[in-house]
Amino acid sequence: MSEDSKDDPAADMADDWGSALAEQAQATAPNAPPTAAPEQAGERVFQPLQGDARAGIAQGDIDRILDVPVQLTAELGRTRITLKNLLQLSQGSVVELDGLAGGPMDVFINGYLIAQGEVVVVNEKYGIRLTDIITPSERIQKLNR
Repeated sequence: MSEDSKDDPAADMADDWGSALAEQAQATAPNAPPTAAPEQAGERVFQPLQGDARAGIAQGDIDRILDVPVQLTAELGRTRITLKNLLQLSQGSVVELDGLAGGPMDVFINGYLIAQGEVVVVNEKYGIRLTDIITPSERIQKLNR
């Protein structure tokens, strides 16, 4: 390494990139033997699942995801309004939604429709009584539309 490159960080970076590119070219050469490093790294990161997939998912595997937080959203209806009308809204304003009174509300988990239900009041708090669970095949059909 020359005296000039010790003081020039750009030259050091160019040397680092040059050596990295040379290593990559050597690793991807057509007559270079395949390396086992990626397999070893994958084996360390992705542990094999316990149990047979045909026998079902092991209880330990399900326990790993039970504490994952998700966002549940209940939607009474939707509407589109102009910015002019939005700015005119005030306390007591009524916004008309496309949902029917007494009709089912949609229940979403992380933005995906998973159920429909009806509004209930329990101990002075709103709740949702699920009346229809959307099956995975129905969800896939709705995605394809």
